[in-house]
Amino acid sequence: MATEAPKATPITVSELSKYDGSDPSLPIYVAIKGDVFDVSKNTSSYGKGSGYNVFAGKDSSKALGKSSLKPEDCIGDYSDLTEKELETLNQWYTFFSKRYNIVGKVVPDN
Repeated sequence: MATEAPKATPITVSELSKYDGSDPSLPIYVAIKGDVFDVSKNTSSYGKGSGYNVFAGKDSSKALGKSSLKPEDCIGDYSDLTEKELETLNQWYTFFSKRYNIVGKVVPDN
């Protein structure tokens, strides 16, 4: 259960990529719709070599909306999703919101 108030700490795209589960000393982050969730407590799903690790270290909004595990779909731009896919994306967002803390917001690299 997420316990902390959402944080709006800016996290650049390249900074976010470091939190992909490959470095055990760093937390694992998954971003959805620009919000960065700390999913570290679920390494069995998001850690290196696990099924959903493809989402780690990036904003994977499009992939979640499309229910896709393709790395090329793991991007933050979800503007071309269908209405049904947007519904799916929003369900994922709600699911993450109830389980993980929001630790920041994705911002572009300068």
